[in-house]
Amino acid sequence: MTNRLHQILDFLFKWGSFIIFGLLVFVELLLLVNNWNAVFFGHVRAFWVLLPVTAFFTAENAVKLWGLKKFAQRIPCYVLDILCLIVLTIFSDGLLISTLYIIILSEFYLGQTSLMGSVAMGVASIVLFLVAFAVSGALKEQNVNIAMLISNGFNDILLMALHFLGFNFVLYIYRTNNEMSAALEEIEESNRRLRETNAELSENRQKLQEAYKDLQEVTVLEERQRIAKDIHDTAGHSITTIIMQTEAAKLVIDSDPEDAKRKIAAANLQARSALEELRESVHLLSGASEQLTLREALTNIIHESTDGTGIVIRADIDDITLCSAKHRFLCNTLKEGISNGLRHGNATAFYFELKKKGDKISFLLSDNGSGVDGAKLKKGFGLKGMTARVEALGGEIVFESEPDEGFEIHITLPADNL
Repeated sequence: MTNRLHQILDFLFKWGSFIIFGLLVFVELLLLVNNWNAVFFGHVRAFWVLLPVTAFFTAENAVKLWGLKKFAQRIPCYVLDILCLIVLTIFSDGLLISTLYIIILSEFYLGQTSLMGSVAMGVASIVLFLVAFAVSGALKEQNVNIAMLISNGFNDILLMALHFLGFNFVLYIYRTNNEMSAALEEIEESNRRLRETNAELSENRQKLQEAYKDLQEVTVLEERQRIAKDIHDTAGHSITTIIMQTEAAKLVIDSDPEDAKRKIAAANLQARSALEELRESVHLLSGASEQLTLREALTNIIHESTDGTGIVIRADIDDITLCSAKHRFLCNTLKEGISNGLRHGNATAFYFELKKKGDKISFLLSDNGSGVDGAKLKKGFGLKGMTARVEALGGEIVFESEPDEGFEIHITLPADNL
């Protein structure tokens, strides 16, 4: 359908009610003029019957067109339309009656969405038109039969049939075109929204990438700050301990050589541990990845602690994979625990165990050192730092000790699903 034709049909359907009403009034006026002097049934002047009927017909259609919006409300009006048309048929010469039928049918077709409803109304109107003419002929004492009735009304019936086909065909094309236009508009609107959504997604993705980049930079900076703090705390503490151990060894080297050897061994082990921690920290700061598994790293610590020192360490270590923070913490804790056992408890043997129990990781380090009264245990720098790191990782730590019964460190950490 061309745009020009569609615009014309839009205009006709927009002003359809006014056009139909105008045609109705115009045809009624012609009907009154044509029957101005007509006399029926011997003495009844048609005009005085037709005038009130057409006036009522006009008023009733005005109410139907602009006062009633729902089809159910208009049904009584259609009944009145039929009655008026029958009266007009009886008291007129029959001309223009089919035109009135067509005008009323046009209004009906416009309000229908179902083709079957229009078919039913069209057929019923033709039948009523013929019945009205038959009644009119009978009242006028004419010899009426079905063949003559159809023959006389053939042109009118043909006109009503052609009107039905043409009018409903145009309605179908118009409504189909409107539906297609509405569908195209919806598609266009959907495409526009899709383009806007894609633009928003692209913008949001760019913002997320920028935010992720900023987060990475902040995370790297925080991790470097944490490592730097660890270096400051652990290395400073280790070096201080080494100095104290070697100074103590110098004081007793003549009076108690064996104790001096133990202190020197402990200082040596502390120095190795501090050196290894510094190396690991430097690797982390440089971005180097951890190559050893947790089990391999813990085994190396045990070997470094026992080689050439006379210390005995028995171990039972499960092959567990943990995040780098927990990996580093467990390695440092094992080093610090062995160093503390040697330095404070004069221990010569250790037992180490690392097990995975359900969704928990269990760490146990015990020694045969002198031990302390657990109730009087005072946490120094090392134990306080160890406790703080465990809590930061979401775990728990317990220290157990009795005089002459050694010292134990129990740690529980949540396992990782790696």
